[in-house]
Amino acid sequence: MSTQPEFHDRMLALGLARVAEQAALASATLVGRGDEKAADQAAVNAMREQLNMLDISGVVVIGEGERDEAPMLYIGEEVGTGNGPGVDIALDPLEGTTLTAKDMPNALTVIAMGPRGSMLHAPDVYMDKLAIGPGHPEGIVTLDMPPATRVSALATEKGCLPKDITVCILERPRHEDMIEEVRSTGASIRLITDGDVAGVMHCADSATTGIDMYMGQGGAPEGVLAAAALKCMGGQMSGRLLFRNDDEKARARKAGIEDLDRIYTRDEMVTADVIFAATGVTGGSLLPGIKREPGWLETTTLLMRSKSGSVRRMTYRTPTE
Repeated sequence: MSTQPEFHDRMLALGLARVAEQAALASATLVGRGDEKAADQAAVNAMREQLNMLDISGVVVIGEGERDEAPMLYIGEEVGTGNGPGVDIALDPLEGTTLTAKDMPNALTVIAMGPRGSMLHAPDVYMDKLAIGPGHPEGIVTLDMPPATRVSALATEKGCLPKDITVCILERPRHEDMIEEVRSTGASIRLITDGDVAGVMHCADSATTGIDMYMGQGGAPEGVLAAAALKCMGGQMSGRLLFRNDDEKARARKAGIEDLDRIYTRDEMVTADVIFAATGVTGGSLLPGIKREPGWLETTTLLMRSKSGSVRRMTYRTPTE
């Protein structure tokens, strides 16, 4: 019989919200200051400090990078007091460092937590991603479909025309052909410069964001974070790791991935119930950014539990020193 404490997601949820809040607050003074590294470092320091206050025996499975390139919150780092359940942690202390430095929309602090062994240990390579919101039959769109077919399939499922579909795509040279093909259907595209966790999350709340589908290549670690968010919000997601060289393939094998061509569903990237928290740093369609008033800072955090399907929006107001 295991003596391992149980993962009580309800009890840990508010603590996780605080972790996201404090990371956002730490980067508040660096919004629009043009210093990506300083903003990121401030968020990392604050997130790590808060995590180490939680009664968990946590391991960072999606973090700031490999140990030799990330001194804090690196993959494999143990966090928490050690007096609690074994948990996997996926995090991005500042998703959108460039967005923060330039004061552009949709920068977030993001963190997800689940029982030990519940999250794909995605290496730091690219992932081909495809996501839509909840309420559709499984497999209505797939990674094996050409982009135009995905648009028409979703339009048929929604009972609308392709011109009524809006797709979110990361603005990169590698996506030029995809963008051209999607536009050829008549669909709209919302291009984002950074922050594809937020991009995927937009699909789950299309009534608010106006986004129906996300597609394109981005970081694999961010793919797992996005899958954790969709597990809470509802929606479908699939991802396939992409490798540019043998070194990246070796990195995947080191992370325990044998089938390099496998297409992962949302529930294969995140296999158990998780909790997810995101705090807005700069304003966007998902969350308002940090508000600064004389003597006060105010944040808004999205806190979600996949087990109950609950979604909280929490406003935190704190005096500045």
